[in-house]
Amino acid sequence: MSLTSIRRSSVATVLVAGALLLGLSACSSGGGTAMDQATASAAVSQTAQATAPVEQVADQPFGAACAAVPKDGAGSFAGMAKDPVATAASNNPLLSTLVTAVKQAGLVDTLNSAQNITVFAPTNDAFAKLPKATLDAVLADKDKLTKILTYHVTPNRLAPTALPGSHKTLQGGEAKVTGSGQDFTVNDNAKVLCGNVQTANATVYIVDTVLMPTS
Repeated sequence: MSLTSIRRSSVATVLVAGALLLGLSACSSGGGTAMDQATASAAVSQTAQATAPVEQVADQPFGAACAAVPKDGAGSFAGMAKDPVATAASNNPLLSTLVTAVKQAGLVDTLNSAQNITVFAPTNDAFAKLPKATLDAVLADKDKLTKILTYHVTPNRLAPTALPGSHKTLQGGEAKVTGSGQDFTVNDNAKVLCGNVQTANATVYIVDTVLMPTS
């Protein structure tokens, strides 16, 4: 083989090697861009998935006693949201004593026809804390019973963020709520067990103690 042929072969080899290197570099650059885009897309997707539940939870009922609410049917959260508050309460097994008291006071239509109210609803156990003689006497005294029950109702529909503070009730007195987040107490002694329960015309906070007006 002549020296010229050897030189031509060497040059050709160098050119081919250079072309291969440029090709590999271009593929590497393109692959990196695709990977960066995939990583960014995944990050956005994860952020969206993490954010959505937080926004949804803010509108949901909260509290340990919410687990006792039926999962379906008229007494479930979805079922209660379709009915006005007195009717909705009648379908909730936690509130049967309250419903009896509301009927005894003749307040069913009053509560069902009210618009955008908040109800602090004592559970059956809350009424059971009262001495039987006291409960029987209250149930037998319509005027006193009406004052007690209307003291559990405010004329404004309060979201959890608006709950802390003093709120004028339909009875005329004020109920004071302290706390934040998902931990609230009414008048320093009634704990919210299940809050932000929606009915067709009210927001309900189920409490563990019957509220008593001071006047």
